Amino acid sequence: MTLLDSKGRLFGKVSILDLAAGLIILMVLFGIFLYPGTSGSVAQVGAVTKPVEVDVMVRGLTSSDPERLLETLKTAETTDIIIRNQPYGQVNIKAVRTLPRSVAVPQPDGGVKALPDPRPELDYTIDMLITLVGDAQITDTGPVFGNSKVKVGTQIELDGDLYNFNTSTVDVRVLEN
Repeated sequence: MTLLDSKGRLFGKVSILDLAAGLIILMVLFGIFLYPGTSGSVAQVGAVTKPVEVDVMVRGLTSSDPERLLETLKTAETTDIIIRNQPYGQVNIKAVRTLPRSVAVPQPDGGVKALPDPRPELDYTIDMLITLVGDAQITDTGPVFGNSKVKVGTQIELDGDLYNFNTSTVDVRVLEN
């Protein structure tokens, strides 16, 4: 009995091509399941977790009942956040403060005075400053929630049972434990 026959079979039973394909499949399975790969993100390497306060500003949020929305946010202890379309999870709501809506009014003496905006459509809008608190990994380039860096200007989406809106980060403070 010869090692290879005229049809390319090993010992007349198994094709060399089938044997090569089976060997490639075994190597792929070994690479997927048994070879240790890196886990986690690059941001997690050597990072320390600390509590972080993030101030977000909401401007011109329209609601048919802004007072009820404000009360919902003030009584809620937590909210879900989404950073750059990546869900992070829940963070605590530390404070919710309404911001006044004013308009610059020229004065007869040439000065300008800020007065409450009298437009009736503003009864359905609200401006707020919300302080969120959560644990973030502190890296050389700043705090990281999940896999997303949070810096001034980062867009954060707040998601609750009765609301979902985008905000803009205006301050980030790393707290000491």
